[in-house]
Amino acid sequence: MSAQSEGNYTEALQYYYEAMRLEIDPYDRSYILYNIVLIHTKALEYYFRALEWNPFLPHAFNNIYTIERKRKERAKSKIY
Repeated sequence: MSAQSEGNYTEALQYYYEAMRLEIDPYDRSYILYNIVLIHTKALEYYFRALEWNPFLPHAFNNIYTIERKRKERAKSKIY
């Protein structure tokens, strides 16, 4: 969590994914997932802000699409 609070999101995600691999307690896993979502939500916020400043930034559009597509795939797999 210290990496996340310092703005080192890539490093924080690496730690969170490793924690998800190791943690077996569902309660603790829920908090890990919560923090992962916070980082992705922050990323989306930054991409949209970048597009306000430069509406012709294809990488931002691509990354928004990728994040949303993965969310949709995960949601679908839980429904079916």
